[in-house]
Amino acid sequence: MIEIREVDPTSYALRPLVDAHFAHSETAGPPESNHTMDAQGLAGPGIRFWALYEADEPLGCGALKSLPDGTAEVKSVHILTAARGRGLARVIMNHLAELARAEGVAALVLETGATHLPEYVAARKLYEALGYFYCGPIYGYDADPNSAFMRLELR
Repeated sequence: MIEIREVDPTSYALRPLVDAHFAHSETAGPPESNHTMDAQGLAGPGIRFWALYEADEPLGCGALKSLPDGTAEVKSVHILTAARGRGLARVIMNHLAELARAEGVAALVLETGATHLPEYVAARKLYEALGYFYCGPIYGYDADPNSAFMRLELR
């Protein structure tokens, strides 16, 4: 059974998951285009972090960062390689959207890679299927040819 829990991203049990996400992002593009937060950053003010578990084993994660424009940024959605292909990214993305909608957030926004790496292509296809549309740079970002920005209206 899949369970999603709000957790501390700096906890020892989540270190392999958060480190795997950070390591993947570091190799996926140029350093100036990498906006991935480490565990300490994900534990910062205005950010909430969830892990997806199966049999008490963390398989994936995702976070929401509150933005001053009334939106929330989706951060650090990651599913461990061994657990991919089961629809778990969709599960965590839907969970984040349901929470944000219930809390009155106007929209979810995100930045993802614009490259043709298979992981980014799959992520963008998932976001499109969930109703996200491409937009200009989101709050706190500048235009970057290595970034794709997307938005999901919640109201």
